[in-house]
Amino acid sequence: MPPSELPSVAGVFSRRQCLKTAESIATVQESTGAIPWFTGGHTDPWDHVESAMALSVAGLYDEAVAAYRWSASTQNADGSWPRQFRSGVVESADIDVNFCAYLAVGVWHHLLRSGDLDFARELWPSVRAGLDFVVALQLPRGVIPWTLGTDEALVTGNSSMYQSLGCGLALAERLGDPQPLWASARHRLGAALRDDPGACTPKDRYSMDWYYPILGGALRGPAAHARIDASWSRFVVGNIGIRCVSDRPWVTGAETCELVLALDAMGEHSRAGSLFAAMQHLREQDGSYWTGLVFADGKRWPEERTTWTGAAVVLAADALSRATPANGIFRDLLPDAVPVTSR
Repeated sequence: MPPSELPSVAGVFSRRQCLKTAESIATVQESTGAIPWFTGGHTDPWDHVESAMALSVAGLYDEAVAAYRWSASTQNADGSWPRQFRSGVVESADIDVNFCAYLAVGVWHHLLRSGDLDFARELWPSVRAGLDFVVALQLPRGVIPWTLGTDEALVTGNSSMYQSLGCGLALAERLGDPQPLWASARHRLGAALRDDPGACTPKDRYSMDWYYPILGGALRGPAAHARIDASWSRFVVGNIGIRCVSDRPWVTGAETCELVLALDAMGEHSRAGSLFAAMQHLREQDGSYWTGLVFADGKRWPEERTTWTGAAVVLAADALSRATPANGIFRDLLPDAVPVTSR
């Protein structure tokens, strides 16, 4: 592909660096298409999709297609996925409900980036089964439990599922297969995230709980700005990134880049660009990224360069640079204006 189609951020992240980061992810990819956290590590269905999205951004379509086909091939009959795989074997058969929705984001993103409608049709049955599984679990208050056998719902997972439903609806519209139950479920979920804070168990020590309602698209406008400003000083650390946990001296690259994406979606381009530049100290020469830094003692921790951290960097660079047709995957969501209907 022409180099001009690759993301770049002036003075911070070049097109060549973008490609190198995507290639560092592809190097870890297994022959089955699975993308583990690192070579020899485990694969989970959510981070696997995020890594595949980065491959698509960089134009590594064959590798991205293999990743999405792996997702389809490992799906359970009920539309769910096991939580964790290692070297082709299910390591944990437990179900994380949010993991079962995220394929919709990846497939919609790949279609936006590549224009490959035939491949979207191929993956559509898996996307549809995953979202049907998720929607069937929705609770009366509109939120969705984080796992089977519980009524406990979490802000981060529900915010991600809100985005997944939006991408699934966009894909359904493009493929001519309307899903009105998804639209109703998304509307109810968005209302719960905005107006019913007690519907989810608070995890406000974690930065993800802070910015995910914005990243997933449920919160925009003045409420989003107020939310970000309220906890900025708790999580943002000078010029090195953001904390994963508010009371720990640890900044992490993926969370920093996800906040970049949330800020970009809000129109906060200056703060987004500054944070993107701030986390580049985690980059290695091969294009991979360390997961985090304990700034109290200057040590990398954990001692892993994770595929999903590199993926978050690539996705943030695409959003900031508006380089590919998929750059708005976290910004340009369907409006949430569907009336509540009985189910």
